[in-house]
Formats: sequence, structure tokens, C-alpha cells
Amino acid sequence: MSSFVMVGGGLLLLTGSVLAFVALGGLASDRRGVASSLAAIRVLGAAPEPVAMDPDPSFVRRVLAPYAVRFAGLARRLTRSGAEARIQRRLDIAGNPTGWDVDRMLGVKVVAMGVLGGAALLYGLAVGVAPAPALAVAVVLALTGFLVPDLLLYNAGQKREALMRRALPDALDLMTISVEAGLGFDAAVLKVARNTTGPLAQEFSRLLQEMQLGMGRMAAMRAMGDRSTIKELRSFCQAMVQADQLGVPIGRVLRIQSKEMRVRRRQTAEEKAQKVPVKIMVPLVLCILPSLFLVVLGPAALKMMEAFG
Repeated sequence: MSSFVMVGGGLLLLTGSVLAFVALGGLASDRRGVASSLAAIRVLGAAPEPVAMDPDPSFVRRVLAPYAVRFAGLARRLTRSGAEARIQRRLDIAGNPTGWDVDRMLGVKVVAMGVLGGAALLYGLAVGVAPAPALAVAVVLALTGFLVPDLLLYNAGQKREALMRRALPDALDLMTISVEAGLGFDAAVLKVARNTTGPLAQEFSRLLQEMQLGMGRMAAMRAMGDRSTIKELRSFCQAMVQADQLGVPIGRVLRIQSKEMRVRRRQTAEEKAQKVPVKIMVPLVLCILPSLFLVVLGPAALKMMEAFG
């Protein structure tokens, strides 16, 4: 029985390694999200370049890449309904990293499950653990590996939105100054996209490219708000849509929005400052105070022991 389980674990680990090689290196790195819009504008504005044919494609693309589709299909059967929409939503929040799409995320989830589960099973049997406990640990690690890519993607989205939230007030100030100086809204968005860096500049670049591709301003602003979970950015998009619908001057709306964003940033900073005493309480009680008591009361305790001894 143990030899059969060991052989099965070895086959599972080998299969997972091959599929990991496929998922990480065999899928085509198609541009997604912001990179896709920028590439479309470059194609429209520039002369077509000759297509460079790959005379010697790699073994991964020639042989292993076609199996990625079947691998993604297996991942879809293992996930619940609606998982693709949730993963695509998280990819949008994370900025649609180049080369990553729903199929690749599903593939990586199953690869991580197979690799971690197979490695745990082989290691448990190699150190002499009974087959049943080894199999139980392997199942737990396989489920962990299936969930780890989702956690990493969620963490990447949270970090990206934190950077966007921090840069939003300054971007709105620059946009307000540009509009009040006589520039149009599109030109102000372009100035913000060119003179700033980071994920917020990428979002404004995508907004501008979508409008240049033919999407209406209101639709592009709604799409920009839907791609993010930041309350401030969604509020800005809704305010701009309402201003466009009601005919309110853009400069006045931007001035109000930029002032509100600065107030919110100051309130956020004050909130974080108020949380510092509570957060510092644990390391203070567990680390600093025992050391302080040892340094201050240690010599006195030694002298008292000598006196009474």
C-alpha cells in the first residue's frame, strides 16, 4: 500500500511540475488592461511594422502550450460557478498584469495544488510517516496551494489601490490647475498621465485611450470607477459624470473634488496617528517593559539576594 501511494505521489508531483512549466512559461504574454489600450493607440497612430516570424519557436510553445487550454478547463471544473468573474475582477483591481489572465490564474491554482500536495505526500512517506496521516497533510497543503494564488492576487490589488489612494489628491490638484489654466478635460487628463507615475497614472492613461478609441466620456469614467474599489476615485468618477450630464463647469467640480480629497487625506493621516498608541501597546508590554524592568530592577534584586543570603 505504501509503495503504491509513493508511486502515485511521484506521478502527481511530476505532473504538477510539468503543468507549472506550461502555465508559467507556455502561455502567450498577451497585453491586458492598460497595456492593451496603449498598444492599440500605437498601432492606430503609427505605420504598420513588418511581422517578425519566430524561425525556431521554443519547445514550450510548440509542444506544451496547447495543453494549457485543457489544464484551464480542468481548473474550471474544480472551481465554483462565478469564479472566473471574481478572478477577472481581482485582475482588474490589480491592474491586469501583463501576461496574466483568467486561464493562467486558474492553471496556476491547480499547479500549486498538485505540486504542494505531491511534495507533501512524498516527503511524508520518505520520512516514515504512515500513509493516512501523510495523505491528510497532503490534502491540506493541496487546498492551501489552491488558495494561495488568490491571496497573492488580492494582496497585489490592495497594494496597488493604496498607492492610487495616496496619489489621487495630488493628481486632482494638477488636473484642477490645468483646467483652470485653460486646458480641456482631455488635455488635463493627458498632463496628469504624463507628469505622474504609478498605477493612478496608468488608470488615467487608460481613461484617455478609451476616449480616443471612441468610447464616450461618461462611459469611460463609469468604467474607470467600476474597475476600482476606492471610494474616493469612484466618487470622483460619479461627480464628473454628473457634471457632464448637467452641464456644470468642469473646473468648479474639480476644485471641489480636489479640496475634498485633501480633507480626506488629512483625516486618514489623523486616523492612522490615533491608532499608533493602540498598535504600540503590544510590543511595549511584551518586549520593552520586561527589558526595562530587568535593567532597572535587576541590580537591586541581586543586592537584596546578597544581603539576605
